[in-house]
Amino acid sequence: MKRILFIFLTLALLISDNLFAQRDNFLGEFYFGAGASALATRVDFLPSVPQTLKIGVSGGIAAKYVSQRNLGLIVEANYSQRGWEEEFDPESGFSYNRTLNYIEIPFMTHVYFGNKTRFIINAGPQISYLLSENHEMSQALSDDIDARREANPDRTIGYQYNPFSEMQKVDYGLVGGMGIEIQTGIGNFDLEGRYYFGLGDIFTSRRSENAYFGRSAHRLIEGKLTYYIKIR
Repeated sequence: MKRILFIFLTLALLISDNLFAQRDNFLGEFYFGAGASALATRVDFLPSVPQTLKIGVSGGIAAKYVSQRNLGLIVEANYSQRGWEEEFDPESGFSYNRTLNYIEIPFMTHVYFGNKTRFIINAGPQISYLLSENHEMSQALSDDIDARREANPDRTIGYQYNPFSEMQKVDYGLVGGMGIEIQTGIGNFDLEGRYYFGLGDIFTSRRSENAYFGRSAHRLIEGKLTYYIKIR
């Protein structure tokens, strides 16, 4: 997946460099809009933690500036629900999921092809800030963890379950997506599939002396619909 994302971002940058080199009399276009999306999210843990995809939602505002023909820039401010849901034997009675609520700001190069109906490619960095978090744990799992900790107090058990474990407030990574834009008389609709590859860790990593996880980075797939109005 890392290789695919690297190739995707490299291709987008090469296309944008080529388009920036074009010289014409194109007048810039500015759009303002709002969008919403559904997320399938998980966290890449090391040591690994078995998970199923956790479903969340995201929504916010967006500004798009098309500076040259086929090329522009998109900046968004979104509220996003991420996190993970762990996978257990159904007969165990165990369940656990944790929701992390972020404000995220992606800065993306916007490349498009076509006129009224356009094929679009967006890619760039994203930075996020953790607003709040909550978790749900079954009583069976809670009792099991308490018993194991009592039997072996010196062993780290269920670090990710501890609501007081140190979490990083700032997250950062790369986001990329493809889709279509449909221009109508009442505005433009962008329908897009995105993938976010987190580069930061949500827990303190093993570079810290007392850390448990060597990696705890966000991974998410997003289906997003944005409505834009042309300002000029």
